[in-house]
Amino acid sequence: MDQLIIKDLSKTYSNGVKALQNISLQIPKGMFGLLGPNGAGKSTLMRTIATLQEPDTGSVQLGAINILHSPNELRKVLGYLPQQFGVYPALSAEMLLNHLAVLKGVIKKNERKAIVHALLHKVNLYEVRKQKLGEFSGGMKQRFGIAQALLNNPKLLIVDEPTAGLDPAERNRFYNLLSEVGEQTIVILSTHIVDDIKELCTNMAIINKGNVIVQGNPIQIMDNLRGRLYEKTIQKSELELYRKEYQVISDRLYLGNQLVHVVSDSYPGSGFNPIDANLEDVYMYQIFNS
Repeated sequence: MDQLIIKDLSKTYSNGVKALQNISLQIPKGMFGLLGPNGAGKSTLMRTIATLQEPDTGSVQLGAINILHSPNELRKVLGYLPQQFGVYPALSAEMLLNHLAVLKGVIKKNERKAIVHALLHKVNLYEVRKQKLGEFSGGMKQRFGIAQALLNNPKLLIVDEPTAGLDPAERNRFYNLLSEVGEQTIVILSTHIVDDIKELCTNMAIINKGNVIVQGNPIQIMDNLRGRLYEKTIQKSELELYRKEYQVISDRLYLGNQLVHVVSDSYPGSGFNPIDANLEDVYMYQIFNS
């Protein structure tokens, strides 16, 4: 089975920003999560893999395809849903998908109709296929985006921040759809939403400031904090004091007080309770230390 192999990928923009710094990843078939804050380099990496921009150094290989040397070969087997996905609001879902199928080389009318209808069923938009895209909800537009990305039966599917702005029901529908697609192909899910990764991905990497700071299975990554995470409820006015004294990786309001999560190799003292780490704790810990 083809793998996506990224080696020593670097990109520095003309303004001096080091967007990628020697990124190396090995991504097998299935759902792969790329997690990081805004500005971490995720979109630069996605655009580079999708052949929309070139790196300064490094290589990207999908099976036998050298992506940087043969971008057109990669495009034949690539599906891409960018962060900003525009539609023609006056066209129906069926009409635009049919048009995009022509652009992707599906010339025979009957074959094209069968593919378009099958994809509209797959993303649960068949019943509204005659409706104008301008009338679609955010979740419906995202599902249409996945349909267009699947037109060429891709070996590699890239989705960049796909659930931002979706309500919980639409997000769950999107999770289910991506999970189904991930059974057959390599799917890279780039996001800053921890729940997206937790729900879907068996492999992941956290990226910050252009560097991969951790990669692996989410459960194994969470094990790195086993027995080292504590929480305590404090007064809001005490927060800065605790930040100075402890490694506070997160804080949130809870019933009017501040709930802090602290990483410590030994019991940090009175009032702290040991807790199991979740993926958000790991994410905050890794970002805090990078």
